[in-house]
Amino acid sequence: MTMTKRKISNLLALAVLSLLTERPMHPYEVSAVMRQRGLADSIKLNYGSLYSVIEALLREGLIVPQETQRDGRHPERTVYATTEEGRTEFFSWLRSLIHMPATEYTQFAAGLSFLAHFSPTEAAALLEERTRHLSENIRAKRSAIEANMLHGLDQLFLVEDEYALVLQEAELAWVQQLIREIHDGTLAESKDGRLGWKILHPDLAFTHGEVEGDEQ
Repeated sequence: MTMTKRKISNLLALAVLSLLTERPMHPYEVSAVMRQRGLADSIKLNYGSLYSVIEALLREGLIVPQETQRDGRHPERTVYATTEEGRTEFFSWLRSLIHMPATEYTQFAAGLSFLAHFSPTEAAALLEERTRHLSENIRAKRSAIEANMLHGLDQLFLVEDEYALVLQEAELAWVQQLIREIHDGTLAESKDGRLGWKILHPDLAFTHGEVEGDEQ
């Protein structure tokens, strides 16, 4: 089953539709609420792209200007609201994201595809550095979740952060296991008798699955 092709697929548009479905807002308020709820951690946000998305939603008839506000010396701000078509599109889009797994092409997965270009020593060292960064990210994410809950933010609005935390914890455990397999040589073993590392590193020596002559 394939995902529905949408006129606008930028996830920032989904965030805008979500907030405007709650209540009409001007772009500055949309940006502020996204940052307040931590949505900018899962959806890339900058002010220029936000205005581009709003213009695209206007063109497609998914939102409409509702009123113009002026606050003191600030320039006029246009308040936008979703149309019926916009609300329908939002819920359809959201349902597809929740119920249908999609292939996501991550930079780390791409890098792993070509890990054999490094010697075992360098590959393990790079992965060990990644575990340090992951550990730092995990500590920071846990602290952020705890702080948000202490400040009264409902857990319902933190589930994406909890999901990100679980993924990072799982990745850390997997990378640590991969490092162990590199060090003990089991990653180099092959059922057909070939040694994966030696395909790209013919000068390496192996004995009983362990790397003996690792390149630097």
